Amino acid sequence: MSTELPPVAPEVLAEAVESLTARLRKKLDDATAGCAAAATAEADGSVTFRFGEDAVVTLRPGPAGTVTEAGQATCTCLLAPRCLHRAAALGAAPLADTAPPEPEPAGAAGTEQTTAVEPAESAASAEPAEPAESAASAEPVESAESVPALTAAQVGAATALWHAAAEALAAGVTAGGAVVQAELLRAAHTARLAGLPRAEAAALRVVRGLRAARERRTAHRLGDLTGSFRELLYTAGVLASGTADPALTGTSRRAYTQGGSLQVQGLCREPVLSATGYGGVVTHLLAPDGSRYSISDVRPGGLARARGAGRASVALGGATLDHAGLARGGLRIVGATVSPEGRLGAGRGVKATPLPGAAWSDGLAAPLFARPAAEAVAALLATPAEAAEAETALIGCDVTVVGAAGDHLLVREAVPHAPLLRLLPAHPHPELPHTENLRRIASYPGLRLRVLGRPDLDRAATLRPVAVGPVPGAQYTLRLPGEWLGRADLGYERLQGEHFPPPDAAAAAAGEAGPVPAADAPDPLADAPLWRVRRLLETGVAGGRRAVAEAARGTAAQAAYGPLRRAGLTAAADLATALAAEADRRPRDAFGRLADPSPDGYAWAWLAAATHLAAAERSLVAASWTATPDGATPAAP
Repeated sequence: MSTELPPVAPEVLAEAVESLTARLRKKLDDATAGCAAAATAEADGSVTFRFGEDAVVTLRPGPAGTVTEAGQATCTCLLAPRCLHRAAALGAAPLADTAPPEPEPAGAAGTEQTTAVEPAESAASAEPAEPAESAASAEPVESAESVPALTAAQVGAATALWHAAAEALAAGVTAGGAVVQAELLRAAHTARLAGLPRAEAAALRVVRGLRAARERRTAHRLGDLTGSFRELLYTAGVLASGTADPALTGTSRRAYTQGGSLQVQGLCREPVLSATGYGGVVTHLLAPDGSRYSISDVRPGGLARARGAGRASVALGGATLDHAGLARGGLRIVGATVSPEGRLGAGRGVKATPLPGAAWSDGLAAPLFARPAAEAVAALLATPAEAAEAETALIGCDVTVVGAAGDHLLVREAVPHAPLLRLLPAHPHPELPHTENLRRIASYPGLRLRVLGRPDLDRAATLRPVAVGPVPGAQYTLRLPGEWLGRADLGYERLQGEHFPPPDAAAAAAGEAGPVPAADAPDPLADAPLWRVRRLLETGVAGGRRAVAEAARGTAAQAAYGPLRRAGLTAAADLATALAAEADRRPRDAFGRLADPSPDGYAWAWLAAATHLAAAERSLVAASWTATPDGATPAAP
């Protein structure tokens, strides 16, 4: 069994790689490959790596379990600390999160603590620390007065990060080894010191994606890495111009403000599982005025922590509740502190009193199910500037189960002429019950279901349910225990046969699913020829600039982009053609040397095509939620 390696701060790894000679850098990838399997955990908490008989590398993490200083990584060879062994051992360890603990504002009692320390990125995407870049965010701002000028240090850091990202994009996964990653980490560290935490977080996501791709991890997705490159290049490119919206600079710490007295009611809870080893739970709350709040408890621990945190105590103002009770109860809070994202903080000045809960149909949650899901999603898509809200908002709807189709469950909303919706697990991890619950629900066609979930704005008409409940007044619906107050948290509770209506009740509801077969669910995003542009972009991420140039030579470009023009997507075809031409543009002087070795032109062409593709796909997703008179999804715009 391999030893778990301590996380390493990005700047420590970048410094170690930078100190190597050119000859040693060429050997770094091969030296790093077998380090993790040869690691040995020592009794004092350190981890050692043996390279032959004379070289032993020791990593001594600090109290937080992370290697944050260069002196915590030592080697016994004569070249230390500028040796290949030390850099290889550091490169084999996972990257540490750089987000510091989120402090509360100091009150009368002094400095306060938050409910949880969260990682910089969450695989569950329940509450992403950094808002995802939306295609519409590339629009120019209307008023120059609202765009503050950046400092010279910030512009310099953003420019350096842009160049590092462009080099990494031109190299691709195949050539994006430890040296390329170290350049990105060095530029990311400089961005953090300059006060650009969002740019730093985007760079770290790219480095983690490159590592996952090169190590061929099962969780790696080329589409995710492509999106990470798009966000990094867009953020660094705009910041390097000298002016940017404050959202692009980001914040290292969430600013909690005094919220006064609040009364909130629990909606549901869901597990949070991070790719960086964090796990926990977030409980969603609702105030009488419709405001959304949340209380999270996320700490190192991974899957075990995510599964067990569902019944962990709520550390808020002395409230004697666990997250399971809060999800079906309520709180009256005095002296509340609230972050801009609606997170409730815990501190010595906060007092909380438990309140009795209520069912969705009787309590504050009833308005969530009062309007069609298409209207709720249209409201989210109409506010592109608030990308974080669009990615994390929960919507409710009453649906009728149609049946399973591939890896998703098809349902139809209980409103006239509604399109078919796809339900996908909120988190696909096999040890979490999301997938099992949806699979059991799919075996009951015609079942009426009340769903609270998060719309997936990257897929056509897709909802990721967090909790479900029975539809009030429906005969063929769920039959949950009374203590569940009419809802089941799909990430923590497993639906059993006793929670469903008896088989003899299915015949009466057999016609409720509608005449549309499950296999005929329209998907304008999949049917559009935009996949040709996506494949070109992903080819560039996987194989680098050379792969894009090779794919565009000969008659392949005309065959690939002809369908785009015939479908009316001429802008996408033009941008893809320009990208292929720029990738193949390698001018040389009379001596055969590259006359323009900079990858900036290629990176700008790639970013233009990627931004346009994101905008086009977002338009198709919006169209897929639109109801039509015949109940079918409208054609692609």
